[in-house]
Amino acid sequence: MDFSNVSLARLAVHYVGNKNNQQPLLVSKKEQSLDEEYRGKFSQILLEKFSNSYERYSFHHLSSLNYNEVYNFVAGIFSGPETFQQQSSQMATHLYEVSLHPKIKPGELYVTHFTDIGVEDQKVEGIGLFKAETKSLFVELDPSDTGLDVYMKEGLEPSKIDKGCLVLNIGPENGFELIIFDNAGKGEEAQYWKDKFLGVLIRQNEFLHTQGFLTLTKNYVTRHLPDEFEVSKTDQIDILSRSMDYFKNHDSFNKSEFEQEVLHHEGIIDSFRKYDEQHRRNNAIGSNDHFDISPQAVKKQSKVFKSVIKLDKNFHIYVHGSRDLIEKGFDKEQNKHFYKIYFDEEK
Repeated sequence: MDFSNVSLARLAVHYVGNKNNQQPLLVSKKEQSLDEEYRGKFSQILLEKFSNSYERYSFHHLSSLNYNEVYNFVAGIFSGPETFQQQSSQMATHLYEVSLHPKIKPGELYVTHFTDIGVEDQKVEGIGLFKAETKSLFVELDPSDTGLDVYMKEGLEPSKIDKGCLVLNIGPENGFELIIFDNAGKGEEAQYWKDKFLGVLIRQNEFLHTQGFLTLTKNYVTRHLPDEFEVSKTDQIDILSRSMDYFKNHDSFNKSEFEQEVLHHEGIIDSFRKYDEQHRRNNAIGSNDHFDISPQAVKKQSKVFKSVIKLDKNFHIYVHGSRDLIEKGFDKEQNKHFYKIYFDEEK
């Protein structure tokens, strides 16, 4: 997505307390005004949170989308921008009604209406929902007859907003397309933002397919494979390295091709298929043996595909290249294992 030409068309701010803790709900009666200069800066700070988000969500309801409150409020703004203030007030009320867990923090709800969001080759509208639960302390200096007076104020630091959701005006019949962040993690008190307030489901796309299969492969090689076959640590690293090379060097994924190029042996291939099938059954995931590979997901997963051999508490060997350049042996005199490493130059 491209946020460089985004305009902040409308802004509303409401205070949403914790209903269970008897904290108040304060709903603004009019939109907020910002100077043009600050509108641009405010927009960029808010939207920067979504620049590295590749997971997509959609509004959802077991019966019908018509029963999803936020979906209806957002759809109302897209179809009638003049209703923005009314719809944003209803969003704040809805958030207040679901803020029942005792650990949910109070804070300001910022509702924004953006235009000119670049998505591939088109410009789309977006509704941003942001909740600020963490305050920062600011210092102001005012000149006076005696020098400078110091004032302390508590307020919002936009770059530290806790929760956010950007609803893109794409595919309204399928629940729109959303991007979400939540700095609170995955505790019970954090789930209310996605589940109780927004009511969303994650959308399957090439990023999730790529990330999911690489995670599955890593878990199989490091956890399951050693229990079923006699494999050394260097053999495991070799398979992980070939797995990552496959995803880096192909534009699309073909499971049969992957198995032959990466796993090689029929016994391991058969074992991997059974592991994959069991994983899909346990997690209610459908079969997907072909998909486009997401370079962003490959880059992200490469950070956790660390090929490391940990030797007691003395050494860590990081293996990035050919498995043929490292050998394992046993020294009978020392009664210890050893690794022999071949290289051309030391840096």
